Amino acid sequence: MTDDARIAFRVTEGEGPTIVFLPGYASDMSGTKALALEAWAKAQGRAFVRFDYRGCGESEGAFEDYTLADWRDDALLVVDQVAKGPVVLVGSSMGGWIALLVAKARPDRIAALVGIAPAPDFTDWGFSQADKMTLLSEGRLEKPSPYSPHPTVTTRAFWTAGEANRLMHGPIPLKLPVRIVQGMRDPDVPWERAARLAQLIESDDVQCWLVKDGDHRLSRDQDIAMIVRAVEAVV
Repeated sequence: MTDDARIAFRVTEGEGPTIVFLPGYASDMSGTKALALEAWAKAQGRAFVRFDYRGCGESEGAFEDYTLADWRDDALLVVDQVAKGPVVLVGSSMGGWIALLVAKARPDRIAALVGIAPAPDFTDWGFSQADKMTLLSEGRLEKPSPYSPHPTVTTRAFWTAGEANRLMHGPIPLKLPVRIVQGMRDPDVPWERAARLAQLIESDDVQCWLVKDGDHRLSRDQDIAMIVRAVEAVV
């Protein structure tokens, strides 16, 4: 792994707080939600940053060389060196997990958090026992992806880093506004986990918005509109 791999990012200048978008697993900053939020931020004159984790999208490095901890560190680097002033994190799926880790690590910088089908601890509940045995014995796991023609690859290093960064074993010490947008027909993240996450976050200003016919992507026009409302509610 090349530790000096460079991170690609795009900055929209505007009024604060700076909204930082965190993509999901094997996703990148050119997805529908990231671009829609960027367009909204430009129209509103708000500061916005989107970026790619190392090994993803336009950033340098090979995908399989990096783990959840590496991508958390990438997000911390963006918060520390790119975003200005208070930050609102918007995390999609795995990005929601990373947003929670970043908010814990930078309580003085993170003003609010929006989770879109957030998936903290998915290395625990998102894999069958057989999957975990394959990861441990073979070092990697390939599974067909409903979102890409290419299989989804998980490495043992990623899974191990995920297990080391689990959050939902007890109260999550965050004291900031949180909005969670979660589809109830999400095949990847059970909606009950969103409700449990809302319960574990210590802040009282936590709302969980359930979309009964929503899937995991939450990329329809009405879903995007709800995500924008969630961001508006905390900025």
